[in-house]
Formats: sequence, structure tokens, C-alpha cells
Amino acid sequence: MSDHVVFAVAAHPDDIELMMAGTMLMFAQAGCELHYINLCNGCMGTADHDPATIAAIRAEEAREAARILGATWHPPMVDDLDLFYDRTAPRRLGAIIREVRPTIMLLQSPQDYMEDHMNACRVGVTAAFTRGMRNFFTEPPRDPIDGEVTLYHALPWGLRDPLGRVVRAGQYVDITSVLATKRAALAAHKSQKEWLDRSQGLDSYLSTMEEMAKQVGRTSGAFEYAEGWRRHLHLGFCAETVDPLSDVLGNTCKIETKYVQSLEE
Repeated sequence: MSDHVVFAVAAHPDDIELMMAGTMLMFAQAGCELHYINLCNGCMGTADHDPATIAAIRAEEAREAARILGATWHPPMVDDLDLFYDRTAPRRLGAIIREVRPTIMLLQSPQDYMEDHMNACRVGVTAAFTRGMRNFFTEPPRDPIDGEVTLYHALPWGLRDPLGRVVRAGQYVDITSVLATKRAALAAHKSQKEWLDRSQGLDSYLSTMEEMAKQVGRTSGAFEYAEGWRRHLHLGFCAETVDPLSDVLGNTCKIETKYVQSLEE
């Protein structure tokens, strides 16, 4: 059994399932403890309901998805499009981090197609960075914690940055064996499937996720279905050589040497 605690932090209900859930399931198989939070409540993701109604629907869907993944669910903090990198958000998430005490955090890409995703990433990085600062006061107040945490960024939805450039992963996780469970967790977000099918013209929400995982698998050159990750710089978080993604998942995680080499160019 692993003593690692994995905390997945994303903007909206279903963001975790789309780009992170396979890796979470692989961590669970390795004996890791899982935690799950959507910082936004999903209140804009509807063509039919008022904000309070759809937020309640999406909270229940997220609870069910977290249950399928075997993760502890934490409630959202703000409405959709109200997630900003301001004084409040890192303090609120920081309090949760001090309670959960994660050793691994899974975050969204710093480059993504919409601001909520990128703000969720920034807020998550700062909340983790301040975990041990005695003069950083969280909301509600929580004592600072010791210990390392390693941050990994998922690939953006669409696998491209906001200007259309392809985003490559530094590490790939084989999710082939858990794809069906990842799909079941995503299917729990029934209201979001209906919304995206209508608003973005996705013929099949679930199939689109699978096609993207297959594309990442092809890019890995090793796996049929995969999720891709980039490790955040270690400074302020953990030792330079710490890499629990590879250490815990072993041969189901592949380091992309070309990406690593490109960092030195």
C-alpha cells in the first residue's frame, strides 16, 4: 500500500474525468488515497435550468463520479466564471490542502482554452506553495503543514494551447485497463453531456473523451489509451529528484525523453 495522498483540483464538474481520472484510478490501484474538488459549481452549464438548480444537479453528479473513482469529494467554492486569481481563492483552497495534506496534486494545464481552467491551475499552485507558511492565513484558518508535494499538470482539453499550438506531455500514464471506469465516472455527469452535445456540437461526449485518450496513447508510442502530464518545477514544493508519478505507477508511466531534453534547449 502507498502512503501517498493524491488531490485532483480542476475548474468544473467533469474536468477531472476528462483529463485526469484514468491516472487517479491507477493511483488508487497502487493504494493511494484520493481527493477530488471542482472549484466551480457548474452553474453556467445548462440551457434549461436556473443557476441554483443546475449547481445542485451538478454537485450530485460530481459526488457520484467521485464515488466511482473512489475519491473523497470536496464541495466547490465559486460560480462558473467567478474563479479568479485573487486574494480569496488561494486562501480557501489552501485551507483544504492543509486538511488533506496531499503528497501529489493533479492540476489543469497552465495553458488551456478557457480562463476558468487556467485560473484553477494558478490557484492550485499558489495554495500548494503556501501550505507551510505560518503567516499565510487560510479561510477558514488552518495550521500550516510540513512535507513535500509534487505537482503535475494535465494536458489541456483539445491537446492544444489557446493559440492552437500542440501541447506535449513529459510523462504518459497507461489508462487502458481503467478506461471503462473512467468512462463510467464521466457518464455520471449527465447534465454536462446534454449541455456540451448542444452547445459545442459534440456528437458523443463520451466518445470524444475516448478518442482524445487514444490520441494521447498514440503520441506516447507505448500505450493504447493514455493521459499526459507535465511535472511542475520542484522549487518550493519538493526535492528536485522526486517523481511519484513514475515511482508509484512504475511501468505504466512512461517518461518522454524528447520532452525532457527540450526543456534544456
